[in-house]
Amino acid sequence: MNLGTYLSRSARYWPKAPALVCGDRSWTFADLDRATDRLADALTARGLGPGDAVACLAWNRGELVEIEFALYKAGLTRAPINARLGRGEIAHILRYAPVRLLVHDAAHREDALAAVAAAGTGCLPVCLDDPRPGEVSYEALLAEGREVPFRVEVDEDAPCVLNFTSGSTGALKAAVQTVGNRLANMRKQLMSDESRPRPGTRFLACGPITHATGMGLLAGVFGGSTTHVLPTWSPQGFLETVERERITATFLVPAMLNQVLAHPGAAGYDLSSLTSVRIGGAPVSPRRLREAVDFFGPVVAQGYGLGETTSVVAGLSSEDIARAVKEDPELLQSCGRAAYDTEIRVVDEAGRELAPRQIGEVVVRGPDCVRTYWQEPELSAETFRDGWVHTGDLAWMREDGYLFLVDRKKDMIISGGFNVYCTEVEAALYEHPAVREACVVGVPDEQWGEAVKAVVVPRAGTAVTDEELIAFCAERLDRFKKPRSVDFVTELPHNRNGKLDRKAVREPYWADATRRVN
Repeated sequence: MNLGTYLSRSARYWPKAPALVCGDRSWTFADLDRATDRLADALTARGLGPGDAVACLAWNRGELVEIEFALYKAGLTRAPINARLGRGEIAHILRYAPVRLLVHDAAHREDALAAVAAAGTGCLPVCLDDPRPGEVSYEALLAEGREVPFRVEVDEDAPCVLNFTSGSTGALKAAVQTVGNRLANMRKQLMSDESRPRPGTRFLACGPITHATGMGLLAGVFGGSTTHVLPTWSPQGFLETVERERITATFLVPAMLNQVLAHPGAAGYDLSSLTSVRIGGAPVSPRRLREAVDFFGPVVAQGYGLGETTSVVAGLSSEDIARAVKEDPELLQSCGRAAYDTEIRVVDEAGRELAPRQIGEVVVRGPDCVRTYWQEPELSAETFRDGWVHTGDLAWMREDGYLFLVDRKKDMIISGGFNVYCTEVEAALYEHPAVREACVVGVPDEQWGEAVKAVVVPRAGTAVTDEELIAFCAERLDRFKKPRSVDFVTELPHNRNGKLDRKAVREPYWADATRRVN
């Protein structure tokens, strides 16, 4: 099998239709098919074959899509590198994975060359733009390839993508997404009426297309839709692009959603073309979902998934959210029900399935679920057991199958012997009209072990005190769950994928503690 065949087929069906747009440049399906054939041929001519990996280190750009589909066609493994990683982490990836070639942009040239030298593996750097004398340029590499149909047959269990974690909890590790996992991902998206791409769909990729935002590229090509790649994220750039290009679908992480809703001129843009706005990548509060529906209309949906599951495993549809706003407010706290052929359970420490509304660990299985980490046998044995992915997320399930996430295991606060879930406290804080963004962490407390601390970014033009927020939460939560203290900041840290970095918020409060709570 070969995933690149779906691009070649779409090039036959819709040769002149736009497949990809980035900035001032656009590719028809025929353009994209020809370019990826040439690149696949060039890589193979340079001696790369199944088992070898190609890494990418660049800000968003259309050539990253060319590279992805060329690697599909050549049967090579893709090792996307987060463009915000440091040189040491880049070098670690180059040593850790079987990377033979690193494609980088001019903005990352120095980091790329330093990492290649530090790795010492003989990896070939290729520059996407503005090549210096003696450097291999991407255009020159592309010119080496023949414009002939190209396809290498691979097994569905062959590695397709090494999906590296953000590294916020320790050393980088890579979930091995196979060709079969990626195919299952595509099928899942095509089986959903709400997310299915088709001719006329114009999807705006706002975040890094090397990671979660790009998970839908294969399904988009299969369905004949157009992918618009936003080179650089900004709320104004997002709003302008949606209006100008008449975007119909997009994906936002909650931090992006917060910025769009807070943009002072947001109401002045015409966003009526949008039929699907999916929120994911991190928990989103019920208040933000209501505000998103007020702003975008009844087109907002939410999804939950991991790198270890390749794609979304649970979803709250726009119909679910609209119903929740009107008559089922509890449902706004849910991340949805199992998607398509995914199975989801909530289990205790012994792996036994729990009754509805009991809190335990979320485990999932399905054809898109990863079965191993790259070269990490012990971690693999801990995470992937008996066909199930143990997510490390704590949740409970409602009687009708809706899943309610409460926290990561490692983020749960234990105060005086009681379990406090950060996301529950944050949801209460977000109900206050003066709160723009909030992060709740456990901090040292001599009496209780840990105390609940809220770190809050106020909305512009509002005034609120710590006593007011604590009292506000006390009206909505059990007494032991309310924040004991509140710190106000101008911004909160986010990791390289745009998610709230709870560890970075928590760490300063524990820096001088003699005993750390893990």
